[in-house]
Amino acid sequence: MTHALRKQPARPAAHRPHFRIAIVGSGFSGLGMAIRLLKDGERDFVVLERAGEIGGTWRDNTYPGCRCDVPSHLYSFSFAPNPNWTSTFSPQPEILEYLRDVARRFAVMPHIRFHTELQSADWDEAAGQWRLETSQGPMTTDVLVCGQGPLSEPKLPDVPGLESFEGTMFHSANWDHDHDLDGERVAVVGTGASAIQFVPEIQPRVGRLHLFQRTPPWVVPHPNRRMTRIERALYSRLPLAQLAMRAGIYWARESFVLQFRHRRVRRMATKVALRQLRVQVKDPALRERLTPRYEIGCKRILPTDEWYPAVTQPNVEVIDQALAEVRPSSVVAADGAEREIDTIVFGTGFHVTDVPIAGMVRGRYGRTLAEVWGGSPEAYKGATVAGFPNLFLLVGPNTGLGHNSIVFMIESQIDYVGDALATMRRRGAGRLEVRPEAQAGYNAEVQRLTRGTVWVSGGCASYYIDRNGRNSSLWPTFTWPFRRRTRDFDEAAYTLAAAA
Repeated sequence: MTHALRKQPARPAAHRPHFRIAIVGSGFSGLGMAIRLLKDGERDFVVLERAGEIGGTWRDNTYPGCRCDVPSHLYSFSFAPNPNWTSTFSPQPEILEYLRDVARRFAVMPHIRFHTELQSADWDEAAGQWRLETSQGPMTTDVLVCGQGPLSEPKLPDVPGLESFEGTMFHSANWDHDHDLDGERVAVVGTGASAIQFVPEIQPRVGRLHLFQRTPPWVVPHPNRRMTRIERALYSRLPLAQLAMRAGIYWARESFVLQFRHRRVRRMATKVALRQLRVQVKDPALRERLTPRYEIGCKRILPTDEWYPAVTQPNVEVIDQALAEVRPSSVVAADGAEREIDTIVFGTGFHVTDVPIAGMVRGRYGRTLAEVWGGSPEAYKGATVAGFPNLFLLVGPNTGLGHNSIVFMIESQIDYVGDALATMRRRGAGRLEVRPEAQAGYNAEVQRLTRGTVWVSGGCASYYIDRNGRNSSLWPTFTWPFRRRTRDFDEAAYTLAAAA
């Protein structure tokens, strides 16, 4: 479809609106970027949102029990603290409402075009601008900012027979709230961050729950609690108190990175996790199936107090092998055992290292990001890619975290992009592109910092590591050095040229 669109003759200018800047997505990244532009006096921009409301992953993931596993005070914009969080780890509805409130307060809403999905973006070298095709028609932009995030496209397993299933089937990121699970025989595929939250919620309701677990997760106690009225009143009246709490939480979380880099530090977390498993799972055989065989931290560590109590209930069967086949009214495990079911719920994660937008964005040499990356995404400071002028990525390659708040990284990148745009204005430049040698040097350093970490030596396969065995997802050390690197735009790493 996109190729057909590219071959169509250019429409008259009146039918192809132009913007100085186009932002894709209205989650934390897109909204934060839009707010920065408004702060800098930029009004000629548009936010393209494929859905009918803002929120990104916090709009889409409405499954029962959905909650952030980063503390509330830290999982919010530093410039827009929220004194009204009801718990120390926020549930999905509160985060979504927070984003709505921020978008209204900072006057972003007039710039958002809803139900406008990006279909392709092609760099026009002669014009020095991006030609976009969207579900609402074509447009052009001088600068393209991709803020769609890595948790935006649900991933389904490649299992024979999926299309033949006659019951109800959905992914946790597209939860079917109209479907009644009461008394049903339900197969849950996956035991990652989403499943450990929704399984305890649906377990008491279903008749039978068959849990397909290829790899058991490392689970640790969850420190979530209700915020007291006194706390909320204090933060409302003394905003500095909340900022101080945020700073304390940040530095405490920052120390968590040590366990990913040093085996001796991991031993304490391992003991905590195994103790919880021992206390909450009394059946030795089941405990054995729930015990991970890789080092803690190799995959995402999951905080919960409800997971083990749920999976030990009589109506739950833990199947420690992969789903091999789906039939019209049943599922088949890798050992050939068949189980009759009514509903399949996939908790199988997202396209992280193979984000679909990479196949839509075509750069200066006529190749897409996906083609250039070849399965191993890389960018300079997670933001710019050689061969793709005037393109900025937010939550790009190697900006994900296993220990701290992604909002901290987003704000760091937004500052960097904002300073880059200011540099272009000051220099009268119409084009900006990172030098290949700067990108190569930066990514060599990232991979050097990755060596020896648990993500590549812990004995597991995870979404952190791409199909070529390379860490293209995580920032491999403390976050404060990343903030320092992105505080100012480093013009020497780029080539700037006048507008066409």
